[in-house]
Amino acid sequence: MNQIAQAPGVKPKIKVLLADDHQLFREGLKRILNMEDDLEVIGECGDGIQVLEFCNHTQPEIVLMDINMPIENGVVTTERLKTIFPDVKVIILSIHDDESYVFETLRKGATGYLLKDMEAESLINAIRSVVNGHAYIHPKVTGKLINQLRRMTYLDEMGVVSGAAATSEPGVKFIASEDNPLTRREAEVLRLMAEGKSNKLIGEFLFISEKTVKNHVSSILQKMEVDDRTQAVIQSIKYGWVTL
Repeated sequence: MNQIAQAPGVKPKIKVLLADDHQLFREGLKRILNMEDDLEVIGECGDGIQVLEFCNHTQPEIVLMDINMPIENGVVTTERLKTIFPDVKVIILSIHDDESYVFETLRKGATGYLLKDMEAESLINAIRSVVNGHAYIHPKVTGKLINQLRRMTYLDEMGVVSGAAATSEPGVKFIASEDNPLTRREAEVLRLMAEGKSNKLIGEFLFISEKTVKNHVSSILQKMEVDDRTQAVIQSIKYGWVTL
């Protein structure tokens, strides 16, 4: 484990911890990130145990975490890290584009999921986006993720899993919660968004105008503090409104 101390008097930067068992990959990534005025790699770890040990002494704002690490993998480490240090944001940086990996890491507390073949500029923008409170999923993975989310089951008009429906309906379930700011209608619009329906089709399904649908979508994005539909669906998973 290699820790890099920040020089005194330097304007605070986004502190990034790299967690990957390939040293050459870490070194290349560190050079790229440290070229940015607002980013600084403050440490490198080769396994999940080292990540937790590092964070016990110095808490980064972002941990770029590989999934396949020795001793303790990135999925387990993400869950433990978020339990102990909930303010530390985790971005998974992986070679795997399977949506099952995305769901699992999001469930464990990750805020982003990126692929290692992405361009440096996109990676940097993703880090900044996550620091600003947004979720970020690699575009190559988003399509697969949406296809999975289209199979979401809205079991009750209020989104409550109960009775026979809870046991007879497989797949992803939309759960109502006290901290859900959406109205009943907005929750239904969000479900239809996750199914991939356009504003026009949502309007036809709910018997409302396309303009009304647009207003609902804008309200959903504003309440959830996200920029687009994909982020809204992904955040609903992180908030616990969606379970697998």
